Parts: sequence; structure tokens; C-alpha cells
Amino acid sequence: MAGRFVYAWPRPAVAVDAVVFGVLLGPSPSLEVLLIRRGLAPFAGRWALPGGFVGEDEDLEVAARRELAEETGLSGFYLEQLATYGRPGRDPRGHTVSVAWLALVRRLDHVPVGGTDAREAAWFPVEALPPLAFDHGEILAAGRERLRRRLRYSPIGFELLPPQFTLGELQALVELIDGAPADKRNFRRKVEASGVLVDTGLHRRGPQRPARLFSFDRARYDALEGRGFDL
Repeated sequence: MAGRFVYAWPRPAVAVDAVVFGVLLGPSPSLEVLLIRRGLAPFAGRWALPGGFVGEDEDLEVAARRELAEETGLSGFYLEQLATYGRPGRDPRGHTVSVAWLALVRRLDHVPVGGTDAREAAWFPVEALPPLAFDHGEILAAGRERLRRRLRYSPIGFELLPPQFTLGELQALVELIDGAPADKRNFRRKVEASGVLVDTGLHRRGPQRPARLFSFDRARYDALEGRGFDL
């Protein structure tokens, strides 16, 4: 482009990588992460976080959403910037700085489909991960810790739930992310006091008595997401 300043020294490449979490609810709930199997060197055939290089004049978040759409078929999800990784040697192709992102999706709403340079895309329980390419194990661990910390003062993790859910499912979600059981009575008291839940008046039948279904008060949710709350 005419008039653009040209540097006389080499510059690192810039990439994006995304830690995409989803929750599988039910009798055996699990926190899962979306991975792709690489189709190209380096690490061809290895599992990795979805991502790729940022295009010329491309915004970082736009690049992250584009790569997720191309490699997994995902669109329309919560996304926030996580951290930046630029240690020399982390990418055998050369010095590459990666801006990592945290994404949250409703697990059953997104059936991943591998595309471009991803042979396939699949969900894995965070407790049963395959060996990962590059430094993606470190990035994934940082994403999980961010999710755990954020859930304590923001309703961010609720993005993982379906539009209607039971209090039992909400508690299972929190326990999965936090890695520890929550006292049922105390947990429900705090959640109900937050005002973020709306009783839909509907029930889900189960093996015992029907469970009430809730949804989120979006205005209250947005206020808490900005101000924070104590879970």
C-alpha cells in the first residue's frame, strides 16, 4: 500500500488460539473443550486448540471468530480475550505471538465440523485430554483457571447453559467449573438472592418429583456481568 512505512527488521508472526468450553449435562455431567486435529505440519495429526494466523489488517477478535468458523463451524458465541503467548521457540515455524481467547458455547447447540487445515473437530472432557500441540496445554489450563475465577464474581459461566434449566443443572455447572461440591441450600439461596433467575412456570419431569425450569433475566444478567456478584 502506498505510503506505508516498511520496517527494516524482522517481526514475529501474529496468531490467535481459542479455548472453547462447553458443558454436557445429564446423569454424568462434564466440562468439555473443543479441539481440532491438525492436518498440516508442524504437529500434523496432533490435537490442538482451534486457531491460526491473523490476516493483514484483520482485527484480532475478527480473526478468532473467523478461525473458529473455518476450523470448527462455530458461530454466535461468547468470546473474551484471555492472554498473549510469545515465548521464542513455542512454534517451530518461527517466532509466533499468539493472542489466546476464551469462548463459551452451549454444548448441544454446536456440532463441530472440521474444515480448512483441521482434519476434524471434536469435544473432549477436560479430565481426559489427548497430548496437545505447541504450548496449547498451558493455554488451556489458563482458560480453565480464568473460567473458574470469573464464575465466582460474574455470571459468565451461565453462557454454557441451555435457555431453560433446573437449579440442579446450574449447581452441577458451578461444581464442574469450580472443581468442588457446593452446599445445596447455601448455593440456591445465593443464586435466588441475585435476582438473575426467572421462574418460567414450567417443570421437567424426572425420576422423582418434577423440577422447576428457570431462565435468566437478561437485564439483570448484564448488570451483574458488569458489576459482579458473590456466588
